[in-house]
Amino acid sequence: YVPQDVFLFSDTVYDNIGFGVKNVTEQMVTEAARQAVVEKEILQFDKKYKTLIGERGVTLSGGQKQRISIARALIKKHEIVIFDDCLSAVDAKTENEIITNLYAYLQNKTAIIITHRIFSLFNFDKIILLQDGAIAEQGTHIDLMKKNGLYSQMYYYQQKQERQGVKV
Repeated sequence: YVPQDVFLFSDTVYDNIGFGVKNVTEQMVTEAARQAVVEKEILQFDKKYKTLIGERGVTLSGGQKQRISIARALIKKHEIVIFDDCLSAVDAKTENEIITNLYAYLQNKTAIIITHRIFSLFNFDKIILLQDGAIAEQGTHIDLMKKNGLYSQMYYYQQKQERQGVKV
């Protein structure tokens, strides 16, 4: 489970990513960081993966915290993963990189991705749009666009916002 509001320990980046994994290796940690699109930034830290981050990750940006939390989830190789709007603090380009990496990781796994950014959902098997706590629409991106309902309205609205430079 990767929440929107991340909890990080006052420990090293390495130990935050590897938390809860027995016999964690450097290769496992770096691969998870790479998949979460945070490795390049970690390598810019003075002590790289051994950099101590303050309690709750106070020394990191919101996007870095979220991506380290994503790496922590990916390293565990669970069959079911829940991402609860955990990309809200990253820009659209980075989000697309992470989502692209997740496609490979999520092969033969179940993922529940909670997001308000429709652009993150294009290639998933099933999209469920909730409105007021009930299922409003469901299907693939193409199916939902053909329905010309709430999903497609949201898609076009977000597309317009992106073109105008408004963060969605």
